[in-house]
Amino acid sequence: MKKHLLSLGLLAVIGLLAISCNNSELEKRISDLERRVAGLENTGTSTSQVTPGSSAAPVVTTSNLQTTPKIAEKPDGPLPKFNFEKTLHDFGTITEGEVVSHVFSFTNNGEIPLIIESAKASCGCTVPRWPKEPIPVGGTGEIEVSFNSKGKPGTQNKNVTITANTYPKITKLNIKSVVLKGDTGGNPSK
Repeated sequence: MKKHLLSLGLLAVIGLLAISCNNSELEKRISDLERRVAGLENTGTSTSQVTPGSSAAPVVTTSNLQTTPKIAEKPDGPLPKFNFEKTLHDFGTITEGEVVSHVFSFTNNGEIPLIIESAKASCGCTVPRWPKEPIPVGGTGEIEVSFNSKGKPGTQNKNVTITANTYPKITKLNIKSVVLKGDTGGNPSK
């Protein structure tokens, strides 16, 4: 009985660590996997064609899955299209506790108005703000991403997942920084 309770406790601790925003290595791996999935959605490549030996999780093939997820097909007709000036911003080295922001500017280079349905951050420490009104063809917009470094020492890699009426529906923005622990005198915490 004690072993069972100990096992359950250990699983609970591991679960909490896995969902914690402080585990930057786990967040980096999740971000890497999300980028790979987005790339696969864009190219229609099966997951079995991901380069073996990479640092990602074990390769999963669609043949060993009971239900094969359907990759969204490109809709017929005109579509809007994001054209970001850049999709990655490096805040550089900041001190723990600082709140920093960056504005990602974009143009709708598509054929119909662009509508952003949502913008979700990978962590509660990152907050996106996006235009709620449609962006006309040729129009511009901005997505502001704020990062609160309180309690986040070390290397930080965060992403914002944008869902819009584009193809593919998902677009990723990324921010990164090295957060120096407030009381270390300038030494980054790992």
